Amino acid sequence: MIEKIKEMSLIKKIAIGIVIGAILGWLVPSWTFLSILGDLFVGALKAIAPLLVFMLIMSSLSKHKKGSQTHMKTVVVLYLLATFIAALTAVIACYIFPVKMILPDAVTGHKAPTGLKEILTGILTSAVMNPFQALAEGNYLAVLFWSSMLGFTLRSFGESTKKVISDLSGAVTEVVQIVIQFAPIGIIGLVYHSVAELGIKGLAQYGKLIILVVGTMLFVAYIVYPFMVFVMIRQNPFPLTFYCMKESGIPAFFTRSSAVNIPINMELSEKLQLDKTSYSISIPLGATANSGGAAMTISIMTLATAWTLGMQVPFFLSFLLCLLSAISATGVSGIAGGSLLLIPLACSLFNISNDIAMQVVGVGFIIGVIQDSVETAVNSASDLLFTATAEFADLRRAGKPVDVNQRVREAKQM
Repeated sequence: MIEKIKEMSLIKKIAIGIVIGAILGWLVPSWTFLSILGDLFVGALKAIAPLLVFMLIMSSLSKHKKGSQTHMKTVVVLYLLATFIAALTAVIACYIFPVKMILPDAVTGHKAPTGLKEILTGILTSAVMNPFQALAEGNYLAVLFWSSMLGFTLRSFGESTKKVISDLSGAVTEVVQIVIQFAPIGIIGLVYHSVAELGIKGLAQYGKLIILVVGTMLFVAYIVYPFMVFVMIRQNPFPLTFYCMKESGIPAFFTRSSAVNIPINMELSEKLQLDKTSYSISIPLGATANSGGAAMTISIMTLATAWTLGMQVPFFLSFLLCLLSAISATGVSGIAGGSLLLIPLACSLFNISNDIAMQVVGVGFIIGVIQDSVETAVNSASDLLFTATAEFADLRRAGKPVDVNQRVREAKQM
């Protein structure tokens, strides 16, 4: 029995944790000591998340080489542009369909900064906080600023130094993965607390949040991204889009890791007859740099938190959220549930405390049974989609147009 539980995927364990927590909260609401399971899990995430963000960004920037991979310009532009547009779409969706969350310990009446001067002053002042204090207090703007400064500086250092930084980043990531393995136990406590305090009906609000998150991701995957592809290749984008979503998106949905899906995307690139010197770089790069799904998750969860706290958010601040989500999302696609740990970074823009932000991360793990799988599917499928699009667009501009639909038909026959 124990061996079967160990072999079970994390997503199944979390689903079981949700059921157990809901049943216990309904049957024995007086067992309040169970809430400590959720408190411990959120507390561990709260402690390690700032360090994870710091190390990921510093390590990523330190590896960048000036003037390298110029042949990858179109792919990189598409990755970054798609991530930003995905975040912007998510923000617009939140304004059209505002959804509030269940945060039992949250207090309404918070105010977001409104004036441009107040916003910029708050951001700049917060960004230059002492880096050690920022890590201790979870000031993610300062974490982002100092990790970027160190990352850019480290580019001129030797490879041995960069390897140490990379190894430390990998070690912190491993620690986070260990903490996430305890998510099913933590989820029992979080769901128990929610059901005991609000009842089963209160959990229906999570359903609305899932619909908004998944609906936005599907809209981006089947409407926004195909439009970008059409602009680039001037051909019907849907055969290529559907091919990528089916052949790459479905496996990624179950693995929940873009990094794990890299071999599949490499094989699919070969079937599409793409240039190996290009896709051998762009596919692994996309597993970390192409993070539209993560940017949407961060944006939606952050704005839902703001609505829950009764905030009136100016559009300029939401626009900054798009930028921040696009930047911070880069680097987390290869980590299962990685986007959730960057929510506090975005929440800091709205003066939302780290304590409340980590409650939102807990909610994210609850809806992550569906959200994280769809997010990974969108990210991984778009890695392949934009790799192919970039090459076809470059060939079109060079006067060597390719029949994209014919390539897709031939790939299906292999």
